[in-house]
Amino acid sequence: MTPLQDQLDEITARTRDLVQEERLAVGERAVEELFATGIEDRILPVGATAPDFALKDSNGKLVRSADLLALGPLVVKFFRGRWCPYCITDLEAWRDLYGHLREREALMVAIGPQLERQSDFMAGQHGLPFPVLTDTNNAVAEQFGLVYTVPEYMREYYLSILVNIPFMNGEQSWRLPLPATYVIGKDRKVLFAEAHADFRVRPEPEEALAAACAACGR
Repeated sequence: MTPLQDQLDEITARTRDLVQEERLAVGERAVEELFATGIEDRILPVGATAPDFALKDSNGKLVRSADLLALGPLVVKFFRGRWCPYCITDLEAWRDLYGHLREREALMVAIGPQLERQSDFMAGQHGLPFPVLTDTNNAVAEQFGLVYTVPEYMREYYLSILVNIPFMNGEQSWRLPLPATYVIGKDRKVLFAEAHADFRVRPEPEEALAAACAACGR
């Protein structure tokens, strides 16, 4: 299988071929400014105790982290929204590995701020076999140290390409989570944690899968 980062780099290359340089510069500025805030250094780290959460899935069913962790280690994927091709590619890579994850008695959820109907559409369109949970107002992502506010100039850019984040999320804050990958042990300890200010960079699923397998003793 093609490494995830290679797939993401291909999206970036295609974008650079299609989008004017001055418009690309807007996104580059936003990434650089977000990185400069030091947000990557403030995420919930390995060894910390993960917060409990209870969020609704794309069918409106309440999913509790405590119930999942009673069954095995938990992979938690925070994503920006179904409008982000990098997030979709990332989640599809996990979709393709989900069988291996379950064979090792681990579970997985994806968490994003979008409304349930958006998650329902995304899960169906991309065949996601794991729960896609709605984190209203990024309340859980905030506990993981992942939340930032989209700057005004980037809001204008998103709207110009028909990405209406307030409509997708059902609220007007323009806050998003860093895309992040966590593995949480049955005792709620964080075993793997990675998030990047540059949304085009993601860890390979196999890295997190290894941490989940180690927690299962497999």
